[in-house]
Amino acid sequence: MAAAPQCELLGLDIQELTRLVRDAGEPDYRARQLFEAIYRQRVGSVEEISTLPQTLRRALAERVTVGQPRVEKQYLSSDGTIRYLFAFSDGQSVEAVWMPEGDGSEDEVPSTEYPVPSDGSATVALGTRNSVLASQRATICVSSQVGCAVDCRFCLTALLGLRRNLSAGEIVGQVVSVLNDRGVDLERDRINLVFMGQGEPFLNYENFMKAVRLLVEGLRVAESRMTVSTSGIVPRIYDFGREPVRPKLAISLNASNNESRRELMPITRKWDMEQLMAAARDFPLRPREQLTFEYVLLDLVNDSLGAARELVDLVRGIRVKVNLIALNPGPGIDFHTPAGERVLAFQEVLVKAGIPTFIRRPRGRDIYAACGQLKLSA
Repeated sequence: MAAAPQCELLGLDIQELTRLVRDAGEPDYRARQLFEAIYRQRVGSVEEISTLPQTLRRALAERVTVGQPRVEKQYLSSDGTIRYLFAFSDGQSVEAVWMPEGDGSEDEVPSTEYPVPSDGSATVALGTRNSVLASQRATICVSSQVGCAVDCRFCLTALLGLRRNLSAGEIVGQVVSVLNDRGVDLERDRINLVFMGQGEPFLNYENFMKAVRLLVEGLRVAESRMTVSTSGIVPRIYDFGREPVRPKLAISLNASNNESRRELMPITRKWDMEQLMAAARDFPLRPREQLTFEYVLLDLVNDSLGAARELVDLVRGIRVKVNLIALNPGPGIDFHTPAGERVLAFQEVLVKAGIPTFIRRPRGRDIYAACGQLKLSA
C-alpha cells in the first residue's frame, strides 16, 4: 500500500501549526518555533529546525515536509533577469521571475531592442546560486495560478488556459525559493513582490490573500512592498479594499473604451468599463498611495493619440499613475510592438494632462520572462 502523502508546512498559518503540534502532544509554543523556522529562517527541511529537540524533529519528519517547490530549471537573461520554472508533485509547474534592480516600471525611455528567439529557445542559467551583491535591490514576479482563464488576446499565458489554482503554500513557496537561491537577507536587501505572473490573483482570492498574510507575518515583507495586478474582477476589488492587510493595487486596463477592451480582454463582457472604473474610484487608497493602471500598447490597435486622450478622461480625478508597456511579443500573438516614437507620443499626452505616466522597460524578453510572456517553456 502506498504511503500517505506528507502534510506540507509551507502555507500553514500559526493557528494551523498550533493544531498540528497539539495533535503531536506538544506545547503550543512549538507552533511559533515552526512558524519562525519555515517563514523567517526559510528552512528547507524539518531536520534543519534547530530550535526543536531531535526526537521531535525525527517524529515530525515522518509526518510532514516543509514543502518548498522544486526548481526544475532556471533561464538567465542578458539583462540579469532570471526566470524560474518550479515543479510540483502533481506534475504541474509554474514560473516566477527575479528582476535585479527593480522591475523597470518607472523608466522613462522605452526600449524595443531585445530580440525574442524565434524558436522559443532560451539559455539555462548556470552558476547563478550565491552569485550575489553585498546589498541587493530586486523585484520578484510571482504566479497565483497554473495558466490563466482570463484569455487576454495579447498574453502568452492565456494560450495555456487555466490548469489549476495554486495553494497559499505554493504561492509563498515561489518567494521563499527565489530568496534562498539569490541569498537574500530581507533585513538588508530591498525586495519588492509583484503578483503579476501567471494567473489572475483575484480568481484565486482566498489562497492569494492567505499567502499575503503569511508573507507579511512570517517573512515580514512589508505590504507596501507588494503590488497585485488584476484584469478587473470587480467584486474582488471591493473585497480587497476592505482587507486590513493588503498589497498595493494595479488594474490592467489596456484600452480606453468598452469596445476596444472587449476585443482585447473578454473579461470586459462580464464587468464593463463603467463598473470597473466605479470600483477604481471607490477604492480606499491609503495616505500617499496611488492606484496603478497598466496599459499594454499594441501597434495601431490601442496606441493612438485619440486613445491617449480618452484614457486621460477615463482616469481623471483618481489618484493614479499609469504604467505603459510596449507589447512583449511571442509566438501565437497576433499583435505587434509599437515603435518607440508612438509610445513616447502616447506618454506625452498623459503627462501633459498631469497624469504621472511611466514606460516599463522590458526585462527578460530574450528568455520569455517579460510581462505577458510566461508560458511554461522548458
